[in-house]
Parts: sequence; structure tokens; C-alpha cells
Amino acid sequence: MSTAVAQPDRAAPFPAYRGLDDALLAERIEAVRRRMGPRLVILGHHYQQDGVIAHADLQGDSYQLSRSAAERSDCEAIAFCGVHFMAETADILANRPEKVAARDGRRVTVVLPDMAAGCSMADMAAIDQVEDAWADLGTVIDTADVTPVTYINSAASLKAFCGRHGGIVCTSSNARAVLEWAFARTKRVLFFPDQHLGRNTARGMGIPLDAMCVWNPHALSGAGPALGGNTPEHLAASRVILWQGHCSVHAMFRPEHVDAMRANLPGVKVLVHPECAMEVVDKADLAGSTSFIIRQVEAAPPGTTWAIGTELHLVKRLERQHPEQTIRFLSPTICMCATMYRIDLAHLCWSLEHLERGRPVNVIRVDDETAGWAVTALERMLAVR
Repeated sequence: MSTAVAQPDRAAPFPAYRGLDDALLAERIEAVRRRMGPRLVILGHHYQQDGVIAHADLQGDSYQLSRSAAERSDCEAIAFCGVHFMAETADILANRPEKVAARDGRRVTVVLPDMAAGCSMADMAAIDQVEDAWADLGTVIDTADVTPVTYINSAASLKAFCGRHGGIVCTSSNARAVLEWAFARTKRVLFFPDQHLGRNTARGMGIPLDAMCVWNPHALSGAGPALGGNTPEHLAASRVILWQGHCSVHAMFRPEHVDAMRANLPGVKVLVHPECAMEVVDKADLAGSTSFIIRQVEAAPPGTTWAIGTELHLVKRLERQHPEQTIRFLSPTICMCATMYRIDLAHLCWSLEHLERGRPVNVIRVDDETAGWAVTALERMLAVR
């Protein structure tokens, strides 16, 4: 069991907050922030809705936020306006043994305002599935020559798996450097949970598609290991074994969306996230992490026209922040992170007021063994240059 959830204060259940006006909720959130001061840090992921972002002390991607909050020596509590795996990472980094010791044994409390804020991609690779896959791989290839790589968008248990097996964590910003690190040590990589980031990164390194395969954790076999739907020969010929997972947001973008934008917006530059399918990335002008996307827009001259393939809230925020440019959402279909959207002002206010009263709700606590091995995999990532 990697997390523990505190029970709510029954005197003030969440439904009592649901009917409150947004203006009142915002006022109460700010009142908690003033009273707690630097003891409280509210983290807001880029994909959060604007009303929530307005109260964040720090805004960014999941790893950047966790690392920044962990460096604050006066922080006693973190409210992570993101999804479950992000709060786990914040707990792991903020409560590393040396940091707890420096605080005389005091842990930083990490809360997730709504426990239903998960990640469908992270859920596509469960620890028991990955352990089964590792065992099945070992029946046809030497797993000593395989480096497991997990995307930061994964459960703490998967980060710990990588730590135990000589593996590493990556972000969308450093995926290439991480794969280069892995290939300097082993012949093969098992990359999970997002197949598209792994495929796009490997192709950019010159690895051909016929040296990659996809591991389907749901593949069945009448006898013996199912091998993820692959033959022993295909696995032996593969340098990159991709997990059959994807981001439900970025999977919505299609090659025809790029074609339509180019037909309707002369001079448009198409900018997408590497979690998009290979066919979309191939047609785009630029592909990169959320931070990369933001930097490209910020550095572009007035009059630049963009079609951006990433989460809707971020694209709309960039459109408002840069009226000197033309910014459009790549897909004709609304495409937002529905689980991230679960964090709203009511949940944030509820969690903060309980936190201030010393009755925290939705506490995220990763057990010490899992956290220790996860830190090992994260430290390997930090050492990559």
C-alpha cells in the first residue's frame, strides 16, 4: 500500500462546500493562505483551470513543481492541484530522509484536494502488470540487459520498480537524454507507461520502428507467457519495448487536424506535445514538453500563428496571455484533462481549511520503502546530463 488517506473532519463534510459561491470560496482560500503564510505551498499544474491557478504559489509541470516545493525549508504543507501521481512525487521529494532529519523529524503534509483526480495513462501500467511483464520477458531475453524507464507520469510503485531494477525516471523534457543513458548501459529499454513519448523519442535518436515492439499487458496466451502479444523473435530483435499506454488528452489529436489547420491558417506553425501519436508529431513543425511549448510561444514575435496540440486549458491560457499572436487549439473537438479538471475551488477550499485546523483530508503518504527506491530512480534522472 503506497498511500494513506486521512479521514475527513465530519463536522465540515465536502458537500457543505459544493454550494458556496466561487467568490466566497476564493476569499476563504486566500484567507487560509494569509494565515498560514510560507508554511503552506499551493502547487498548480499547467493544466488546471484558471480559477485554481490564480491561488497557486507555483505553476509548472509535475516534477518542476514537486522539486521546487521540496526545496522550501519553511514549508509544512503542500496542496497539490494536479493528479495523484504528482502528489506522490511531491511527498517523495519533500520527505526524503535527509530533509525530514533537517526538520527535526517533521514531515511535510501533502494533500490532493480531490482523490478522484487520477491519470488514465498512469493507470494503464499497474505494478503487478509490470512485474508480470518483467518475469515474462525473462523467459525469452536476459533482463539484466534491459533498463526499465518510467515516465514521471506514473505511480510511485513504478518509479520504485525502476529504482530496484537499475532503471530510471524520465520527463518529456529529458526523455532523449535518459534513453541515451540507458543504452549506454544495456542493449534494450522497457519504456512505460506512454508508448508515444517512447516511440517519438527513440525515432528521433535514429532507432527504426522495426527495432521497437509494443507490450500489451492484456494479451492472453493458451499456454506459457503471453509475451505482451509479441513473438520471442520480435522481442529479441527489439531495442525498445514500449508499454501499450497513452495519454487520453493527446491521443485525441489526429494527422487530419494538422492538415486542416494548414489549409485554413496560412503560415501556421503546428506545435505539439510528444505524447501525441507519431503520425501527428511527424506532421508538426515542433514537438516538445509543456515547458517547451510555453517557451516557444513566449519567444515568438508578434503576428506568429500557432496551432497547439496539448491540453485545452493551457492553450486557452496562452491565447489570453499572448493577444499579439494567433493561437488556436489543434483539434476541433474539446480536449481537456477531465481528471485534472476535478480540482475546483470547492475542493481546494475544503482541503485547505481542514489542513489549517490540523485535520487534513486526502493526505498522500508514500510508504518508506517505495519512496526510497523511487528516489533512487529519480536521482539517476537528475544525474543525467
